[in-house]
Amino acid sequence: MSDDAAHADGQQAMTVYEYVGGTPFFARLVEAFYAGVEADPILRPMYPDDLAGPKARLTGFLVQYWGGPTDYSDARGHPRLRLRHAPFVVDARARDAWLAHMTAAVAASGADDVVSSALLDYFAHAASAMINARDGSM
Repeated sequence: MSDDAAHADGQQAMTVYEYVGGTPFFARLVEAFYAGVEADPILRPMYPDDLAGPKARLTGFLVQYWGGPTDYSDARGHPRLRLRHAPFVVDARARDAWLAHMTAAVAASGADDVVSSALLDYFAHAASAMINARDGSM
């Protein structure tokens, strides 16, 4: 299971997207994540009242990142995660809150240890890369 890795026999390895059963897995992961965000006093103010758009965008991004269809980039261009998050104050507290909700979502996803580890490693790195402020100020 790897994004684009080939086996010695020339066959493509299964992507994470394929391994977890495709888009439905990521849609459930995102729903579980946003269930935590909805009541979070640090993160909720960063999102619009209607979470349908953010849910669709995160699902699309994760689907594409983990080897699924490129619908996200086809519609929105390059992900440019830091640029897209620049308008928001993302400090260590926001990163920790985001990562806590995503960690809970991964734990609830039913993913095996290999997939959970890969997801959590990526999310930890990505969440830290979004930090653009110290102590709640830009």
